[in-house]
Amino acid sequence: MKSAESSPEVLEVLATLQRDGYCLMKGLIPSHEIVAVRESVGNSVRKHTSLPMPQGYVTGFLRHDQSIAPYLANPRLLAVLDRLFGDYPRISMLTGTINGPGIKRGDVHADWPFNQNSKARIRAPYPDIVMNLVTMWMMTDYTIENGGTMVIPGSHKRDYAPRHGTEHDPKAKYEGEVQLQGKAGDVGLFDARTWHAIAPNVTQEERIGVIVRYAPWWLNLQTLRPGTPDHRQIVEANKGHDSRVEPVPRSIYDRLPESAKPLVFHMIDESC
Repeated sequence: MKSAESSPEVLEVLATLQRDGYCLMKGLIPSHEIVAVRESVGNSVRKHTSLPMPQGYVTGFLRHDQSIAPYLANPRLLAVLDRLFGDYPRISMLTGTINGPGIKRGDVHADWPFNQNSKARIRAPYPDIVMNLVTMWMMTDYTIENGGTMVIPGSHKRDYAPRHGTEHDPKAKYEGEVQLQGKAGDVGLFDARTWHAIAPNVTQEERIGVIVRYAPWWLNLQTLRPGTPDHRQIVEANKGHDSRVEPVPRSIYDRLPESAKPLVFHMIDESC
């Protein structure tokens, strides 16, 4: 029997990521379970959002909602991570999102650690290596109409990212851009270097998702965590507005599925 690492699905995902910078994995959350997960995620984002609705955004989402936890170590996804990162992958960020009716197009950007607006970043021109895999867990269908994320195929092969004041304007529309589409329960994957943007939601329905980013064990994630020396020295001391990852209380960590714990043990807050 073929190993999961060499399955046709894994090989196709890896080839598509290498070529286009993004791809789709279907049904990582079973269809008979997605309704309950969607309801939990949606309620939690509305309750804890740091942005005014209709754009819900909750960092450190696992602190507030663990409904997605049973799926984070899906063997199909872990097989992809194994080929990309080797042993001991971990989650760098976990964010609950809602893009509600009326959301406008956002700026085109690459994600951390390649976003050149961050103080903690891989400075451009950056190396040709996957350092963060962004996964978009679709709680609702992602469509063109409701704002499926805009991506620029092949943009991960560039060694720079859009930035204000340069010829690569974050507000520009780029040739070949497409929207990530999938069914509730599917997961979109893309290399953090891939240029992407929020797309308009012209429907009357919310587009609900959870963004989970996976990284190799050797990538320093402490700059993302408020209260650490790295965050104080690199981000706060330089007045940065970088992404942030709040810790997971020990009481919540202890209740997580055993399969998920190795992915988030570095986020534990032992004080609560």
